[in-house]
Amino acid sequence: METLEIQANAREKAGKKQSRRLRRSGKIPAILYGPKTEAVSLELDRKDFSSRVALLEGSHLVRLKSSAPTLAEKVALVKDMQFHPISGEVIHADLYEVDLAARIQVDVPLRFVGKAAGVVRGGILQPIVREIEVECLPLDIPGFFNVDVSALDIGDSIHVDEIQMPEDVTAVYESNFAVVTVVTPTVEEAPEAEAPAEGEEVAAVEGEEPKEEAEEKD
Repeated sequence: METLEIQANAREKAGKKQSRRLRRSGKIPAILYGPKTEAVSLELDRKDFSSRVALLEGSHLVRLKSSAPTLAEKVALVKDMQFHPISGEVIHADLYEVDLAARIQVDVPLRFVGKAAGVVRGGILQPIVREIEVECLPLDIPGFFNVDVSALDIGDSIHVDEIQMPEDVTAVYESNFAVVTVVTPTVEEAPEAEAPAEGEEVAAVEGEEPKEEAEEKD
């Protein structure tokens, strides 16, 4: 996996008020933490981070570039991002420091490719999950997995153990769950007309005289 370099500086002050000031000045408040790292409040360049990291799919590693010796060259996984509900801009980021020699568990997106045979016959392709958890070294994290659905007929499924992975990447799961299937389209049946209750007369069609009355007029 490619490691993206981003500029990061330590924040002396934290809190909502300081975070708002940072955002107004074109920065993103962030935090760096890890199993062997004491949490450190950071500020990131919003334009740089948003254009190079925030819009990427899947898990990504970043290498910190900083004038502070305690931060420089640290490698971290972008663990979480918070977005503004209206503008969609990143307003906070969580960075998880990793040891490049230690395996970690991350989520990897699935891309379903091909046209399923069952879809050609009228079925519906139904993804069950959009990502799966794997364990690997940080630099071996896949950007995504291609899942070829071409052979799926109606009722068929692809399970997690059928996804092809690099040798050093292992899927993490307790049961061999399905990730995608082709289902039969549901057709709603028209409701049946209810029979009249016993003793209930059936309304005559407009303009049509009841049979008994018509016979009396003849």
